Amino acid sequence: MLLEEPFRIQSDKDFNSLALQLFQLHAISNPVYKEYLQALGVDVAAVRSVDRIPFLPIGLFRNRQVLLDGLEASLQFTSSGTTGSITSTHHVPWPELYERSFLSSFSAEYGLPSRWRVLALLPAYLERPGSSLVYMAEKLIVRSGDEQSGTWLHDLDGLAELLGEGEDDGVQTLLLGVPFALLDLAEKHAMPLKHTVIMETGGMKGRRPEMVRGELHRLLKEAFSVDRIHSEYGMTELLSQAWSQGEGVYRCPPWMRVLARDVNDPFARVKDGRTGGIDVIDLCNIASCPFISTQDLGRVNADGSFEVLGRFDNSDLRGCNLLVE
Repeated sequence: MLLEEPFRIQSDKDFNSLALQLFQLHAISNPVYKEYLQALGVDVAAVRSVDRIPFLPIGLFRNRQVLLDGLEASLQFTSSGTTGSITSTHHVPWPELYERSFLSSFSAEYGLPSRWRVLALLPAYLERPGSSLVYMAEKLIVRSGDEQSGTWLHDLDGLAELLGEGEDDGVQTLLLGVPFALLDLAEKHAMPLKHTVIMETGGMKGRRPEMVRGELHRLLKEAFSVDRIHSEYGMTELLSQAWSQGEGVYRCPPWMRVLARDVNDPFARVKDGRTGGIDVIDLCNIASCPFISTQDLGRVNADGSFEVLGRFDNSDLRGCNLLVE
């Protein structure tokens, strides 16, 4: 079954073969992607290599249902947004595919969730329905099997007390949090965390001024006396995550790949190590679109790892609303 194929990838050949298979499927049976290819004048039959596959602009998830013909979504993920803005919706027919994706990639990087106490500090995300990040966190919490695992909204005092107890007992803990909330915790409850992995994800969501990732990590490392800050990279429109175990360098699971496009020519690639717009191939995104052109700025390294440096300002290629390192 096609849903099994992403997890069978063991080589570049496997990846490229499935990517081209899914390209042909979506070029024919995905109305939004098909329309986009027609607007570009793409000869679908002539696309015989992955580097020729066009990437769908992520903004189309805001006003179109991006989904293969004949499928119905049993779950919808929605993005966060400022008041009055149009948010993205990802229609997901197979939630179990998303669960297998993040559980497999997390376990490959960090071991089984049952090894961890999972504390998810996710204000803003917990305050609205449809967050794919909250969905992932809650599944990891259940899989952890730890009675103290859970989500946290505003009770920083209670969270700090639990972290302290875990440190005293030597409990291996994952603290997954949004940057502004982690900074709030750092300012109010700085403490050494020897048994805790701190993982930041998401943005400031208007709660604090944006800052470069290096400065965010420096402040958190100083407050909690840790030598590195981990990170998670995912988004509403994808069904896969990349993980960073420090220095903001992310690594993808075998079924996911990140490429960098020229900021002035979205159909041209930039060389390894150069800043560009991030394009993502997510072969678990079978139902919606596996080929997504994001609004993130970053650079891709020769080994396939990547860094995220900022975001295009309202999809305008001339500006960026985060400082670039």
